[in-house]
Amino acid sequence: MSNKVALVTGITGQDGAYLLKLLMSKGYVVHGLRRRVSVPTTQRIDEYIFAPQEHHNEFHLHYGDLTDGLSLTRIIQRIQPDEIYNLGAQSHVHVSFDSPEYTADVNGLGTLRILEAIRNLDLTHKTRFYQASTSELYGKIQSPQQSESTPFYPRSPYAVAKLFAYWTVINYREAYGLYGCNGILFNHESAMRGTSFVTRKITYTLSRIAYGLIDKLYLGNMNALRDWGHARDYVEMQWLMLQQEQPEDYVIASGERRSVREFVEVAAREIGFSIEWRGQGVDEVGLVSEVDPEKIGATFGKGRFKLKPGDEIVNIDPYYFRPTEVDVLWGDASKAREKLNWSPKTSFLELVSEMVAEDLEQARKQVVVNQYE
Repeated sequence: MSNKVALVTGITGQDGAYLLKLLMSKGYVVHGLRRRVSVPTTQRIDEYIFAPQEHHNEFHLHYGDLTDGLSLTRIIQRIQPDEIYNLGAQSHVHVSFDSPEYTADVNGLGTLRILEAIRNLDLTHKTRFYQASTSELYGKIQSPQQSESTPFYPRSPYAVAKLFAYWTVINYREAYGLYGCNGILFNHESAMRGTSFVTRKITYTLSRIAYGLIDKLYLGNMNALRDWGHARDYVEMQWLMLQQEQPEDYVIASGERRSVREFVEVAAREIGFSIEWRGQGVDEVGLVSEVDPEKIGATFGKGRFKLKPGDEIVNIDPYYFRPTEVDVLWGDASKAREKLNWSPKTSFLELVSEMVAEDLEQARKQVVVNQYE
């Protein structure tokens, strides 16, 4: 078991929660950074927060912010981490068009502030640094499948800020000898994903539509192609990158591409019905075409499934179109397979099934609560 000390920014998010579990299983002492907010956001890691008798020496939370260089320097100086995982970000691409300056401050300058703290505290040869980069760097794609050598063409303030962070890590690696890695992770999802992200929005909303709690699912670009994997598999690579003799940057991806429309179809089948599409563009709608009585009966019981063939449940809303669209992201993780012997353990179908199962259970509990209100 390790006795290393790790600092994780963004620890209350999806990746942070999975990484926390991984590091704790390996014997790390883990310090997490969280912002002060009025509404608690720690539900993904509450099992560690509310079990102090079990984890009080191994897990610690600190108040800080990627926009506050003094707080970052103070925390890093205090804990002297062996590894820093910078997962914190304004992580929503669509929101970055509405808040470009804030996104640049957090996603771009936030990385710079951490690297400067490492350098100024004379930790360059002790602390290893992982930067959560993104497939959004590729944007307007320059090749059908993207690898570490594919040119970048960012198409959002989010991606532009992440590109600044990407090159800052490389600059500090080359200029100061800092052990810094960029993980260019393609879309990775789970039942812990926020409901504003399209995959979780789909499974969350369809599950509630099936129980009669919501009427419609509103989406944007149904033809967008993405390379989706499971966050649980991808955080393993975040850790592996910092265990190598030399720091390098890696693409992490499943190597498969699926459309948003296909994600909807697979999620619907997992619930127990199929979807028929009619119309084109903003007038396209998704209708219930068939239901699977056996699956519906096993999942919902008598009377709780509220859909029937012909029900219109999916609409297109132009609000969800980006000012500059990214149509295709498809990753080539050959380098990770060859150098680190990594490949994803969870298939696309298994990922969707896991997400649907969790959201169906949450919807069922809400129905029960509503019955007693």
